[in-house]
Amino acid sequence: MKFVDEVSIRVKAGDGGNGCMSFRREKFIENGGPNGGDGGDGGSIYMMADENLNTLVDYRYTRHFDAERGSNGGSTDCTGKKGEDLVLRVPVGTTIIDSATQEVIGDLTKAGQRLMVVQGGWHGLGNTRFKSSTNRAPRQTTPGKPGEQRDLKLEMKVLADVGLLGLPNAGKSTFIRSVSAAKPKVADYPFTTLVPNLGVVSVDRWKSFVVADIPGLIEGASDGAGLGIRFLKHLSRTRLLLHLVDMAPLDDTSAPDAAEVIVSELGKFSPSLAERDRWLVLNKCDQILEEEHEARVKEIVDRLEWTGPVYVISAIAKEGTERLTRDIMRYLEDRADRLAADPVFKAELAELDQRIEDEARAQLQALDDQRALRRSGVKSVHDIGDDDWDEEDVDDEDGPEIIYVRD
Repeated sequence: MKFVDEVSIRVKAGDGGNGCMSFRREKFIENGGPNGGDGGDGGSIYMMADENLNTLVDYRYTRHFDAERGSNGGSTDCTGKKGEDLVLRVPVGTTIIDSATQEVIGDLTKAGQRLMVVQGGWHGLGNTRFKSSTNRAPRQTTPGKPGEQRDLKLEMKVLADVGLLGLPNAGKSTFIRSVSAAKPKVADYPFTTLVPNLGVVSVDRWKSFVVADIPGLIEGASDGAGLGIRFLKHLSRTRLLLHLVDMAPLDDTSAPDAAEVIVSELGKFSPSLAERDRWLVLNKCDQILEEEHEARVKEIVDRLEWTGPVYVISAIAKEGTERLTRDIMRYLEDRADRLAADPVFKAELAELDQRIEDEARAQLQALDDQRALRRSGVKSVHDIGDDDWDEEDVDDEDGPEIIYVRD
């Protein structure tokens, strides 16, 4: 199944049915009076979170969705049938955004949660509604109101407790395979992970948490290098970040340099996301001699000026992974207890979450704008160099300055 986490769609609610103009006509009854019924309301469109979905691929090729129109009113005071509501199912963790205003309409974070995105048109009134003591035979009706229409952008972010950060081949997918039942692809070449993967880690019988693995970052990812930084948005809702570093890289790069690259790209994407609690996990310790562990750890910690928790593991050999997962579970439980007991801490986290969402959306919107400019052949102001200016466009500094004023 193809992984799709962003789509743009157009939704149109149903129009309301028109009112009917009719008069009662029966044998032996003269001037029966008006009996035109009202029309039916148009159908609305709802978004509903479905826990059985994990991608927006259903909206990749079908982009327009219309709800049913309300039926027109009938004679003998018959009201038209209401249009059927249309329910569009999306994965849990989907954000609905108005494309025109960039307004966040809603965020579906719980299974079964529903959100109305466009409302159906109001029904028209039949001529029965206009009868009175002075207007015995009204010939007025009203048409149904048109249903709302919107262009929407759907953004899906995976819901996980822990997110993994690291360069390609840092061992993120191997770590998930080691601690959970998930089986992401693992190979000895970079970018084997092309889409986010989730794994459920069971610590005890009734205790577990979810880990998210995203494609690896490289230097320049914020400028579009490699797979870019689009997948970093999937870490915006995590509670803890694990920064995996390869202690024994096979290429010419050093472990401290690799760690600095991730910190730099994370800060460029969202400074607030860089404020999220983050642990340093040094992987592949089995690839170097045991007596070199301490020196390698000190080198990385000193380069990053790291003051947080540090773990040395080997994901493939499952060395140190059990201690790490138990500490993560303990951290998540303590965090939940503090959220329930400390309103100030809860407010601070809510404010941080909102800043991360805003910064991530602004960064992704900037990337979309740049991509649109490249497709149209127009260069951004930041991409214009000295060679793009013609000598004819340069103002003559010795000439007079002319200012045009509109009367």
